[in-house]
Amino acid sequence: MNTHSRLLGTACLAAFSFATTGALAQDGFQISFADPTWDGQTIPEGQHCALQGGDGATPALELSGLPEGTTTVEVAFNDESFEPMNNGGHGTIGFDVEPVDGTATLPSVPGGTEDLPEGAFIAAPNATSGDFLTAGYMPPCSGGQGNTYSATVTALDAEGNTLASETITLGQY
Repeated sequence: MNTHSRLLGTACLAAFSFATTGALAQDGFQISFADPTWDGQTIPEGQHCALQGGDGATPALELSGLPEGTTTVEVAFNDESFEPMNNGGHGTIGFDVEPVDGTATLPSVPGGTEDLPEGAFIAAPNATSGDFLTAGYMPPCSGGQGNTYSATVTALDAEGNTLASETITLGQY
C-alpha cells in the first residue's frame, strides 16, 4: 500500500469514527453524558443558575480512554458565547480519579456551593461578580439568550501534567 492509500484509509477511518461517535477523541479519550437528559443540544430544564430560577448542577460524565497515569480530571465550564465567562469562566471542578480500564465516571456537582461530593474540589473559581456572584460551579446563566455552553475535560498525572484534553458541548441556554 502506498503512502497516499494509507493516508486516505486513515482519513476514512477518522471520518467514520466522527460519524459514529459524534467526536473524534484525542488518543482515544472520549467524553459522554451519564444522564440522558443532557443531549448536547439544549441545557436541560432547571439546570441553569439560581438568578434565572434554576437549581443547576454539572452533568455527570462518563470518560473512556483515559491515559495511563491519570490521577486527576479537571473540568472547566465555559460560556462560549460570552468571552468573559469562556475558558473556565463558570469554574473548574477537579476530581480525584482511579480509572479502571481507562474509564471513570464523574458525578454531578451542584452549582453555587463549595459543598462538593467526596473526591471533588474547586480547581479554579468561577469569574462571576455582582448579582451573579456565587461559589463553585456557576450553572448557565444567560437568561435563555441561546448562549452555547461547553466543558473542557483534562486528564492530569500526579505531577499536574496534562495527559489528554477534550471538550464536550453541554448545550444552549
